[in-house]
Amino acid sequence: MHCDTLWYHAHLITVDGDGDGLGVIENGVIAATDGRIVHVGPAGSEAHLQPAERIDCGGRWISPGLIDCHTHLVYAGNRAGEFEQRLQGVSYADIARAGGGIVSTVRATRAASEADLIAASLPRLDAMLAEGITTLEIKSGYGLTLADESKQLRVARTLGQLRAVEIVPTFLGAHAIPPGNTAQAYIDEVCEVMIPAVAAEGLAEAVDVFCENIAFSAAQAEQVFVAARHHGLAIKIHAEQLSNQHGAALAARHGALSADHIEHLDADGIAAMATAGTVAVLLPGAFYFTRDTTLPPIAALRAAGVPLALATDSNPGTSPLTSPLLAMNMAATLFRMTVAECIVGFTRDAARALGRADRIGRLAVGLDCNLALWDIEAPADLVYRMGFNPLHARVMRGVSV
Repeated sequence: MHCDTLWYHAHLITVDGDGDGLGVIENGVIAATDGRIVHVGPAGSEAHLQPAERIDCGGRWISPGLIDCHTHLVYAGNRAGEFEQRLQGVSYADIARAGGGIVSTVRATRAASEADLIAASLPRLDAMLAEGITTLEIKSGYGLTLADESKQLRVARTLGQLRAVEIVPTFLGAHAIPPGNTAQAYIDEVCEVMIPAVAAEGLAEAVDVFCENIAFSAAQAEQVFVAARHHGLAIKIHAEQLSNQHGAALAARHGALSADHIEHLDADGIAAMATAGTVAVLLPGAFYFTRDTTLPPIAALRAAGVPLALATDSNPGTSPLTSPLLAMNMAATLFRMTVAECIVGFTRDAARALGRADRIGRLAVGLDCNLALWDIEAPADLVYRMGFNPLHARVMRGVSV
């Protein structure tokens, strides 16, 4: 059987097995044709293949390309001053109420051109790609008008054309209440004007909403969900980050792909997520950066069988993080997640959080051949080391990039 490329003399983290979930194949081979995986197995299992190219991996490890399923990568401005304020004891909520927080980034983003936003975002994107990211979700949410939200989403799409990466755009118009507006009036605009326009232009795959006491109520979030579903868009939610608004349970009942943050998630929310198959997206960068002390209920989520994805939450105010590897270490040290959970969280379960589990996130026949090749001795090195980037190569749809 002909194939385009065969990688051999490699150890594989397939994330496609039983046990700890890593599905390790020591001394394995993987092959691809037309950008799809056509073979995965131990050395010697490839005898039937006739590759056009053979790549000796020199004993390196291969994992699926990493997936960051929650970022706010496209924005303008700088919020280092707010970081200083928080160091002096001012809370995130107080900063937001004083006109800082999300709204300060909105002002800068509105003033920026698409070219400005591309120039500002590319270095952040490049830092992520350098650590093995092959798929990246990017949310809007720093425009809060149809024109400016659409601008962010167009920039996200352009980034995917400028770099070898798959961008998954999410419309987060319901991120904050614009100055001079009310929450309900703005939600009406999001649902009646923005979502229909974004869907008609094909600018987003999903709709997100910040359900919180400083943002939008559960009833307003449900209004967003109904509008999103009506226009054929998937739904996600920022939920239970600062308080328990019961947003995760509500989102799960509407078939949400994921509920993100969830530090204040309760038992009812966990049960609803487990029933619906809604993924928990955990964001240790934000937990660390805001010096939060309320841990997400990892043990209860694990016991209920809720998939645990991880992401950087890269954003200017609460998680200026562009390192998936550091996010893994934070998840292990702060949340006590296992090595396997951290790696699965940035591969298989991150793919589930984006509705792409049938295409990416595992080394399995039929999936896109998105790979990360690592100079490591064992999978634990990806989680254990800090300030250490062992990426040897990135492969997108069968091609080294």
